[in-house]
Amino acid sequence: MENHLGELWSLFHLLMPGFLGDHKTFSDVYRKPIEKMNIHSRRESLTKRIKPFILRRTKQQVALELPEKTEIVHSIEFHAEQRDLYEAIRLRAQSKVMRQIEKKGLERSQIVVLDALLKLRQVCCDPRLVKTEKTKSKTIKSAKLEALMNIVQPLVEEGRQILIFSQFTSMLNLISQELQKRSITFTTLTGETKDRALPVQNFQEGSVSIILISLKAGGVGLNLTAADTVIHYDPWWNPAVEQQATDRAHRIGQKKPIFVYKLIIAGSLEEKILALQERKKNLVASLLETNSNVGPKLTMEDLQCIFEPLPKKLLSSDVKNNTEMSHVID
Repeated sequence: MENHLGELWSLFHLLMPGFLGDHKTFSDVYRKPIEKMNIHSRRESLTKRIKPFILRRTKQQVALELPEKTEIVHSIEFHAEQRDLYEAIRLRAQSKVMRQIEKKGLERSQIVVLDALLKLRQVCCDPRLVKTEKTKSKTIKSAKLEALMNIVQPLVEEGRQILIFSQFTSMLNLISQELQKRSITFTTLTGETKDRALPVQNFQEGSVSIILISLKAGGVGLNLTAADTVIHYDPWWNPAVEQQATDRAHRIGQKKPIFVYKLIIAGSLEEKILALQERKKNLVASLLETNSNVGPKLTMEDLQCIFEPLPKKLLSSDVKNNTEMSHVID
């Protein structure tokens, strides 16, 4: 169970058909009251019902020999031009999304919403990821990419072994270019990698210092205990997927303390994603603990928060009249 209580119903429907009723009954009795209204009594009722059939053993309980894992959220501020591009896209996206929602409602506007959020996430990673009719974004520097290199360079000089995850394979290509400029040895593992064993072997044996991994291709099924540093270049909506990726290094066989860096653009959509991740984590915890809050589904309040302008201290110019870059959301 990673995103919502409907996944819990699916698991029980497979194992014990009828135990939680049909899908509509479960939604009316449990999912909506818990996720949308946060009704404590409904959550307690569901917890009591499923508790006899759940055995939960965390990694901390079964792998006591694992070394410490330290998570670090590294906040980064936009460069001026990158910030202006983000604001131009945000303004245009907000108008387009809200018009669509007025016409069709939130549930039937998911494609437009996701497309807008994708563009905002891409700007945070590197403006060159944004598909535009003009080439202006291709010349805008990425504050996050520069921050990554500032983190990686001294770590490699110290002899650290590093995993770098991103959801965008095109972003991994841009990172690889920067590593080549600095003569830093690396290998890559994506969905296009035919021989998955070779990059893993090279990394585990120490032939390369860094392995660049697409989140979906490398999130499971890998043993990368040679690593002592994990960097998530961009946050994912699903915290469980991120956790699985981190666990490629923090697993049985690991002898060194692990440091996990999460690179986040200050004031941007990425900060909202972190907040949503916490809500999804609480979704699972809420069934086992009585003091957790849930509410993982994307709501209108979430969208209003996402499309809020960047904090004034981060703004260098008024981009409301900036039409030069506003075409990117069309």
